[in-house]
Amino acid sequence: MPVARAFLRYLKPPSLRHLPIWHQALVWGVRIFAIKVGFFGSFILLFIFLNPPGNIYMTQENWRLGGISQTWAPFDTIAPVMARAIVAAEDANYCLHWGFDMKAIRQALAKGGVRGASTVSQQVVKNVLLWPDRSWLRKAFEATLTPAIELFWSKRRILELYMNIAEFDTGVFGVEAASQHYFGISAGRLSALQAARLAAVLPNPKERNAAKPTNFLRKRTAQIIQGAETINQDGRAACFQN
Repeated sequence: MPVARAFLRYLKPPSLRHLPIWHQALVWGVRIFAIKVGFFGSFILLFIFLNPPGNIYMTQENWRLGGISQTWAPFDTIAPVMARAIVAAEDANYCLHWGFDMKAIRQALAKGGVRGASTVSQQVVKNVLLWPDRSWLRKAFEATLTPAIELFWSKRRILELYMNIAEFDTGVFGVEAASQHYFGISAGRLSALQAARLAAVLPNPKERNAAKPTNFLRKRTAQIIQGAETINQDGRAACFQN
């Protein structure tokens, strides 16, 4: 019995009352953060097998617009050119990193910021598990959860979630709905040009139109087509292609 009581005392967390207020607040903050990470971690395990029903932003847009358009498309039903176009446009080294592109981050920091250094994996964490703002708290969760999805989800799964959650026009989410919206065809029938046009509207889908491209969008589309061909040839698309 004395041994059992000693063991229980060992398991019981020490009292914080003797600590300064700021130290108590810090400890509780860390504990709450860890609990929330565990909460989000349960969804990471769940979404290995199940498709997420949406996200906070989609719910907000559905309420604001009175409805949104989204049809889930499994990875194998989407034209391969679409996946390559997304990676070429958003994260060319997708197959080479574990969630963070350190080279892109260093380049962005050298230019005075980190915008443009967000990987596909980071965007999936933000869009599937978290909420749409730029707070330091959200970024802390993103930095913690990104390696976790890289550990538990395959690269194909991460990209599948991205292609089904990304917004391509106001209230139009996922490549299947976007293909129907802009071109009147399914995502499985997209040409390399059409796929690149869809990828080119990112990350500003409310300001760009894949069906009515501006000169900028045409140039961006050409860059994406070339980039998609490059990653297909040099092996940087190998992690998500059969």
